[in-house]
Formats: sequence, C-alpha cells, structure tokens
Amino acid sequence: MSALEYRHSAAVQEPGTIVPYSAIVHGARACASALLEGRDSLAGQRVALLASPGAGFVEAFFGILYAGGCAVVLSTLHPPAETAFFCSDAQVETILVSASLAERVAGLGPRILTTDEARRHAPGALPSPRAGDPALQLYTSGTTGKPKGAVLTHGNLGVQQELLGEAWEMRPDDVLVHALPLHHMHGLCIALLTTLGAGACALMLPQFEARSVWESLARGSVLMAVPTMYSKLLAAFEQVDPSTRERWAQSARQLRLATSGSAALPVSVGEKWRALAGAYPVERFGMTELGVGATNPIQGDRRPGTVGRPLRTVDLKVVDDEMWIAGPSVFAEYYRRPEATAEAFVVEDGKRWFRTGDTVAVDPDGYVRILGRTSVDILKSGGYKLSALEIEEALRECAAVAEVAVVGLPDEVYGERVVACVVARTGQEAQCSEESLRAFARERLAPYKVPRAVVIMDALPRNAMGKVLKRELVRRVGSGS
Repeated sequence: MSALEYRHSAAVQEPGTIVPYSAIVHGARACASALLEGRDSLAGQRVALLASPGAGFVEAFFGILYAGGCAVVLSTLHPPAETAFFCSDAQVETILVSASLAERVAGLGPRILTTDEARRHAPGALPSPRAGDPALQLYTSGTTGKPKGAVLTHGNLGVQQELLGEAWEMRPDDVLVHALPLHHMHGLCIALLTTLGAGACALMLPQFEARSVWESLARGSVLMAVPTMYSKLLAAFEQVDPSTRERWAQSARQLRLATSGSAALPVSVGEKWRALAGAYPVERFGMTELGVGATNPIQGDRRPGTVGRPLRTVDLKVVDDEMWIAGPSVFAEYYRRPEATAEAFVVEDGKRWFRTGDTVAVDPDGYVRILGRTSVDILKSGGYKLSALEIEEALRECAAVAEVAVVGLPDEVYGERVVACVVARTGQEAQCSEESLRAFARERLAPYKVPRAVVIMDALPRNAMGKVLKRELVRRVGSGS
C-alpha cells in the first residue's frame, strides 16, 4: 500500500465518507496490534475476515497482513455450511468480523474479534513479513470441483499488483468504481489491491446494483467488472429516460479504463459496450492461483474474443492444448492438499509450471483465446473436440436468447451429447423453441457442433462472480429437474 507517498490522498470512498491513506494505515496498525496480543508475529496463522465493503474492510485486511497473518476472506453470500467449511479447512484461529455480522460466525473459531474492538487498540511494533510468507488464502470458485485454498504469498501479491499497475497504467488520480465481491481474486487483488498499490482511490459500493454503478461512474475513471455486470448495465441503460441515458453515456465515455474478467465476455456484449462507451472493454485472463496472467492492451489492438498477451514476467506455453503458466505471481500451494498441489505443477525447463486446466489457442501475434475449462467446456462428441464457448457465442446472436450455457451429457453413441441450456429474453419465449434454436445454430455452426438438445430454463445457476456452475447444470439437466 502506497501509504507514505500518498498519506493525505483519498484511499477509499464510501457513501458519505472519504478516507485518506493515513487513516487506513492507522486503522490497519491498530487491528494488527489487536490480533498480535503482544506476540512478535502471527507467523502465517489463518485469520478469517468477514466485513462489509468499505474502509473498515481495507483496514482489517491490511491489519492481518501487517501482523504476519494469512487472511481468509469470507462473504455474506456464503451459506452457513460453506462458511463453516472455509473456517475448518483453513484451520482458522481468529475471525475478524464487523459487529453487525458477528452472529454469522458465532462458534466457528476459537477467537471472535470485532473490527470495532480491534480499531480501539493502540498501534504497536509490527513484524516484517518476508516475500515467501503466506499472506492470503483464497478459495477456488469450485466450478470444477470442491473449493481448494490457494495460498498466495506477500511476494505473489506484490508482483501481481506491480504487473497490473504497469499494464493498465494505473495512476494516483484514478478512481475505481468497485462493486465486486471481495472474497474473490478479482474484487480483492485485481481490483482493490491494484488500485491501492498505485496510490489511487477505490469508490466502494455495498454491492452491485446497476443504477448505483451508473450513477457512480461520473466520479470514476476505472471500472472493473464481470460480463454479467456489463449485461446488466446495458439492460438498465435501455430502460431509463433519454436524458438519463445521455448522462450515463457521457459517464461511460469519460472512463479511462473498463476491464472484464472472471468469465468469457460475449463479443456481442463487448460490442454493445463499445458502441456506448467508445472503447471495447479490456478483456484479460485471471485465476485465483495467479491473479492476471494475460491482458489486452490499454493502447493498441484489443482483440474481441481473446484475453490478450502474457504480462511481463509471466511465462506461458501450451501443452496438449492446455495453457501452462510460470512466474513470480503464481501461488505457492493448495493448503493441506499436497496431492492436488503436485498434480497442478510440472517442473520443466528449470521452471515450475502451473497447469491452468484451460484449453486455449494462441494466434501468431501471441494473443490467447480461451476455448474453455478443459473439464467442463471442452466436449468430446462423435470423435470431435468441441468448445462449449464457441457454441454459446453463436447462440447468443439469436435475438430471443438472453443467456445460454452449453454442456455435455453422457451418451452411449456420441460419448457426450451437446445440450444448450437457454434462458429466453422476456417477451420472446415463443421464439426460443428447441426447433428454432437448432435451426439457428445450423446456419452458423458445422453440423457436428449443433446442439442435439435445447433445454429452456428460467435461470442459469451462477456463483457470486457470475460464472455459470456447469457441474450443477449437468446435474439438473441430467436429472430432468
């Protein structure tokens, strides 16, 4: 955190309050003292954090790191069973929690400390964590299996922050409009820490709500969002009166940077944003285990449907169509999962390569195109290897389709049967029949890529970041529920 250089500058804006870096650091040091209880260091002890977005969250998070602890960030979006799993799996010893949320974590840790109590402590001497010490344990989204705790070191976070600040030309006068969940890599590290690392300001909203984000953009220069957010922003834009629409459009056009990640950005959505804001969102590739690995450029050729090229210190290669990444931003291990850690890495050419599990194609200019998660998005049907994302992109061109996800179901003849799960656009349900959508697909896709079945649904199951939970979708469609 750029505390000394920018101590008088705004670090966090929240409704009715602007908090400078100096106040954030003071609060963080107080939280650290409360956690230490006279000890020299927490020495990597896991400390869970459950707090609402805002300055209090930022102070508590940095307090854990200042004390030498490893932060495990929880969310009010998690059901009680999932919160209990994270605390148990991480062997959490202390839970730092907003007083208003304390009931949610009662009985989940040996020590419950409210952020209000912690901030009342007098700042004291602090340890000096080393680059290799654990700083953050983020849980994978669980879209391809049970969540695993990815351990990121102080060095990992520092490199990630530096690389993104450089690639996206972050600067002290930037204001990030932040409406992402904070328990994910995207909202916490890619958005918040990159902003604070540049000495810039995070305008933190309680949650994503399209109108609130639109109204906040006039005060911002940077927006970081997921594809679902862009879709909702565009839908809200169409529903307001002409004068509000013009005001919002002006706010979008004055943004210096708008990025998209956490899931593939449909090209149709990106092009609609370009028509409105004047620039296609900067799409990038990131993972819990490494932050951002590749990005389209700020200046230069942004190629829709790709995630750009690797960042400066990121080594990337493709082995049997799978993307492998090495470099100082890659995580240390999956906590207490030695077998999973061993499976995730390959030591080759003197480097420790992380097997991302993503099937990709790289064009002659080095731009990476994500074809999908190997385990759920790459379908093997009738001897062909198909990209679910390609089929989804084609079906999104249908005006009657609001959302679509393509999955594979076991099939004795084809190996996997391609099934498209579709949510119809309001008022166009009649145009979303299986027959009409398969005919639409036949005009745009090779015969072997056309879905063999179309299931119309009210909604697609998604996680907090808007990712479709394809394993859950397979379960529902396969069982007929």
